Amino acid sequence: MNPQAPALGTSAARILDLSLGQMLWSRRSVFLAILVAGPIALALAIRVATAAFGPPQVNGAAVAGNAIFGMMIWLLYLRFIIPVLGVFYGTSLIADEVDDKTITYLFTRPIPRSAVLLGKYLAYLVCTTLLVLPSVMLVYFLVVPLGGTIGEGFPSLLKDLGMLALGLAAYGAVFAWVGAAWKRPLVIGLVFCFGWEPAVLLFPGYLKRLTVAYYIQALVPHAMPQDSAVSMLMQVFHEVPAVPVSLAALAAITVLGLWAAGRAVENREYVLEQ
Repeated sequence: MNPQAPALGTSAARILDLSLGQMLWSRRSVFLAILVAGPIALALAIRVATAAFGPPQVNGAAVAGNAIFGMMIWLLYLRFIIPVLGVFYGTSLIADEVDDKTITYLFTRPIPRSAVLLGKYLAYLVCTTLLVLPSVMLVYFLVVPLGGTIGEGFPSLLKDLGMLALGLAAYGAVFAWVGAAWKRPLVIGLVFCFGWEPAVLLFPGYLKRLTVAYYIQALVPHAMPQDSAVSMLMQVFHEVPAVPVSLAALAAITVLGLWAAGRAVENREYVLEQ
């Protein structure tokens, strides 16, 4: 590496500044913005239906807004939106540059290759945070007042926002490595999120510790909804790590994922197809 090259942090900041605008206004971000708008539309529909027909009921008892919000966090954000954002953004950080044949332009700059990866990862964090957290807050203010008060669930909302941010960071780091090191990273990412993780979480044993979801679900401040046979099985074999263990594991996953991605970018030869 050129001894006059800027430091890793300075280089990553430059790539962050370069990538953030491109990422926010890309076609992928428009699609994913529509995705995170789905829960808002659902919350609005629940609000309108409640005003017209009364609160939703289960076995004759009204369902509180906090319970509805918790179910939406579990089923929509934790199990679907956060993994999808991690997969679609994380795997594309380097893969898109290869597909667009712009990777050589980035790598000819006098900066470390790993700084390119780190800067684009930071842009991913900013972009996805700007998409997800406002969506969660809007859903909260639409749903929680139904049969409750806004202030009652506010501590849980703060925990939700922190938990989802940690999930975005961990999933993004893992799939940044997948995208930097493997061909067809999107397929690998989707299989991991919607094949491997749901399967191993159903059974006792140590394999669940090789997932991101195992540690994130321990931080969710809402009870797990019994929405299906899968959820009932997960309740039977439910093993929840302690919060400090989960926080340490998610931090380790994020750091190791970024380190492995940086090493893959530094060592891999990217051959552009004609």
